[in-house]
Amino acid sequence: MLSVSDAALFSANLPQAPLAEQLRPKHINDVIGQSHLLGIGKPLRTAFESGKLHSMILWGPPGTGKTTLARIMSSAFDSEFIALSAVMSGVKEIRNAIDRAELVLQQKGRHTILFIDEVHRFNKSQQDAFLPYIEQGLITFIGATTENPSFEINHALLSRAQVYILTALSESELSQLTERANKFAFSHLQFTNDARQLLIEFSDGDARRLLNLLEQISNAIETKEAFEIGKDYIVNTLSRNTRQFDKGGDTFYEQISALHKSVRGSAPDASLYWLCRMLDGGADALYIARRLVRMATEDIGLSDPRALRLTLDACETYERLGSPEGELALAQAVIYLACAPKSNAVYNAYNKARKFIAQDKSRSVPIHLRDAPTQFTKQIGYGDHYRYAHDCPDAYAAGENYFPEGMPEVSFYQPTGYGLEQKIQEKLAYLHALDQQARRKI
Repeated sequence: MLSVSDAALFSANLPQAPLAEQLRPKHINDVIGQSHLLGIGKPLRTAFESGKLHSMILWGPPGTGKTTLARIMSSAFDSEFIALSAVMSGVKEIRNAIDRAELVLQQKGRHTILFIDEVHRFNKSQQDAFLPYIEQGLITFIGATTENPSFEINHALLSRAQVYILTALSESELSQLTERANKFAFSHLQFTNDARQLLIEFSDGDARRLLNLLEQISNAIETKEAFEIGKDYIVNTLSRNTRQFDKGGDTFYEQISALHKSVRGSAPDASLYWLCRMLDGGADALYIARRLVRMATEDIGLSDPRALRLTLDACETYERLGSPEGELALAQAVIYLACAPKSNAVYNAYNKARKFIAQDKSRSVPIHLRDAPTQFTKQIGYGDHYRYAHDCPDAYAAGENYFPEGMPEVSFYQPTGYGLEQKIQEKLAYLHALDQQARRKI
């Protein structure tokens, strides 16, 4: 970030830039955070020190310095800097940027850094448009994204760019940024320790958000006199912004994954934490409810069949009550699922059966299992020798074959020894013994 002395660089005659822009660092030594990339001997610092610039993708949540790093690179390497937003740009803008890069090279002999913000929003053809110019060396491509590049960036583009992962700022790093901002513009504002902590929590790891919140507080006070800011003032002045959560992006899928794994791991407190994190972030509660239904079938199954019904009841309850009352039903379902005995036997059995069928040939239904609704089907033998299980001892036709003729022996379902599946395991073992006994008599 800028030092206090750098403030003189800003002209009083120009419109006041946002604080986040005024404090944008000019050198990597001024950057707060990302020490895993910018520390001594770390990848990006090494690139700076070597003088060898390369194309890259900067992947991280908002407010972590993606644009700042790109701008610092253009200054450090004395390059032309062209910035485009994938939200506002198309092929025409890309073509204009390339034309400008060619002109700058011809007239000034300067290389161009082409920075694309939200690059994941470009479609395949737009992303492909950069490839020949990257290969020619006309541009150094720097893309910024909040989404996982593995899913959102074309393989061809990924293969030509190094991916660097930026992380949300820690509380200590945000505290450093607060101190810097205070010295730069708000020296008259004195924050209590509780107020500073709350402000950092509101920022949720986002440097830009922190600076914007500081600016909001300063504007609300409208005084240059010394002013002490306490926790209550923060709460009353700022409407708490939504936490970092993208309903269709990485954070969404990371958190639903954490919820699912916590339930699978029989951790009710962690499961409830991730449920509340998602609801707090604005996740669709019915989407979460549908995922809970999946957890009930995938990770619990027949070890506790009540889990599926309870989860479906939670879905219906939320549909009737809505938020926030209906969310309690989801919490109840989450805790139940986390505490229930676990089994993926049904999930595994289903996948094994699907895989077998996909690779196997089409096999005919055995004659004795075919229905015979007409006189003709009876005459040709449909249903002959079928044994009605309810007429047999234990309501079980021991030794009967229900698979197509000639099909190899399979065993898709392997119940675990947990919950109700322990009883199922015992029952199937008993029936298997009856089958073996019946077949020996044949």
